[in-house]
Amino acid sequence: MTSEDSGAVPDRVVATDAGVELLTKLSELHGGLMIHQSGGCCDGSAPMCYPVGEYRIGQRDVLVGEIALPEPLPDVRVWINGDQFELWKHTQLILDVVQGRGAGFSLEAPEGVRFLSRARAFTDEENGVLAANPPLTGAAAGV
Repeated sequence: MTSEDSGAVPDRVVATDAGVELLTKLSELHGGLMIHQSGGCCDGSAPMCYPVGEYRIGQRDVLVGEIALPEPLPDVRVWINGDQFELWKHTQLILDVVQGRGAGFSLEAPEGVRFLSRARAFTDEENGVLAANPPLTGAAAGV
């Protein structure tokens, strides 16, 4: 059953198996993690992985969702800039991993792989459910 069939709120972010495996490895090495979907500059529009507390979330940043990791590891929160969220809010963010060196700032850089964002457009029904369930912002989270 899909979220549109059940009326459930669809996940704004999901991860492939490879994404969860890499996040698990990095979390075991570095502790709790967070992802910020970069909006450009040096690393293009790339998901950047940091230890919790090493990247300052802005008041307008939007919490897209969380990626669950195996117990006892904490879930990974995924954030995006508010302006960029407005452009992407109609799509589900899919966190994946590909071969190749990514950004020097992201924790996976020494692993020979990099995180990559893919997307799936939400259906009209999913967009309706999401519009009634706005995401949390940094300001609402008290950051």
